[in-house]
Amino acid sequence: RVVGPHHLSEGSLRGFSKPLPSPRAELALGHPRGPAANLEERPGESWKHAALMHCETADSAPGKPAVSALDGDGGPQICRVCGDKATGYHFNVMTCEGCKGFFRRAIKRNTRLRCPFRKGACEITQKTRRQCQACRLRKCLESGMKKEMIMSDAAVEQRWALIRRKKRERMGTQPLEAKSLTEEQQTMIRELMDAQTKTFDTTFSHFKDFRLPEVLSSGPGIPESLQTPSGEDAAKWSQIREDLCSLKVSLRLRGKDGSVWNYRSQADSSGKEIFSLLPHMADMSTYMFKGIINFAKVISHFRDLPIEDQISLLKGATFELCQLRFNTVFNAETGTWECGRLSYCLEDTAGGFQQLLLEPVLKFHYMLKKLQLHKEEYVLMQAISLFSPDRPGVVQRSVVDQLQERFAIALKAYIECNRPQPAHRFLFLKIMAMLTELRSINAQHTQRLLRIQDIHPFATPLMRELFSITDG
Repeated sequence: RVVGPHHLSEGSLRGFSKPLPSPRAELALGHPRGPAANLEERPGESWKHAALMHCETADSAPGKPAVSALDGDGGPQICRVCGDKATGYHFNVMTCEGCKGFFRRAIKRNTRLRCPFRKGACEITQKTRRQCQACRLRKCLESGMKKEMIMSDAAVEQRWALIRRKKRERMGTQPLEAKSLTEEQQTMIRELMDAQTKTFDTTFSHFKDFRLPEVLSSGPGIPESLQTPSGEDAAKWSQIREDLCSLKVSLRLRGKDGSVWNYRSQADSSGKEIFSLLPHMADMSTYMFKGIINFAKVISHFRDLPIEDQISLLKGATFELCQLRFNTVFNAETGTWECGRLSYCLEDTAGGFQQLLLEPVLKFHYMLKKLQLHKEEYVLMQAISLFSPDRPGVVQRSVVDQLQERFAIALKAYIECNRPQPAHRFLFLKIMAMLTELRSINAQHTQRLLRIQDIHPFATPLMRELFSITDG
């Protein structure tokens, strides 16, 4: 759970939201199940016999019914060519599998066969059938086997395809029909995409009048209470250094005239550089938070909630939605957030990339970017995060829970409709796991921010309200 107080003054947040009365919609969940497929082996029927019967079907002429190789008394019939046990009618004659295959191969090879014994009248039995191919073929033809009933390779493949399709139908595993989003789900996604477009400018062209980090010694320094820390203050200072010193942020600003201004925090034994970038990061965070509040305000389901629940949801989710938006401008190849004219890059002071990935926020961005999500999937993630019923202070938990479930079902349906299976069959589960990880990062971030604010106040009024930071 996100660490944070349960009460928030209406302040500036009330200026962003206005409740509109609207009827509630109940979410009915269905759990469609496919038809069950039961496999049963009949007594006395082996897998080999089943395979032979399939071969017979493929080799027989189209339209010819399968005939059992049993005589009138229920006993097995014999092959009319060699006397072996017959498996059915093949090419118009009751034969065994061996003579069926021999006849098909002999006719397809179309070669002239000669009797090696120069008699042309060899006796063909189960034991002698391999000794003379010419006389065996003669016996096949004399028994009534017909060349014209042998199917071409293309016809056999077509017949096998028909057999496979009918088998799938019998087993209830035929390919599923293409799924589609319901009209309600399409409307929900359109509304989210419209809200995203209106409230998130990926070029950051409206992010102006921000503070840049001080690069000269005239800038703000360490709070006096920490310049020579001791006791409890020393412990606080140690924690701040642990929060901020393990990773350095470099900043690049491109001017309108094409000039480039680079900032890279330098190691400073006094600790002054720890605080140099905080005012700028507070300005960027505030800019992003305002966009997210406006995003929520565009969503009709959010406006329908009581103002107290709107405030509670925003308090809990703003940081998470901010990270989801930042991920869309994250370049995983360079490890840089490309925010229009501004670029941010985390640097590892230890000099090891594996050590850098231990930072939860950075690891999260790499893992999420690896999923290569669509814009629709990003906004549905934002909606699922926003409508979290267990945020502190939420009153209408059941209503918010139903809304969150509807957005989650829409995300799952979108993936099934727009992502090839089975390559993306686990994408929905991966996305939900990323949201769980982001929830944990949110709690860690809040604790870190409050520690820094306690030592060195830097938060803007909106940040103070969102994180319930009080004076004193």
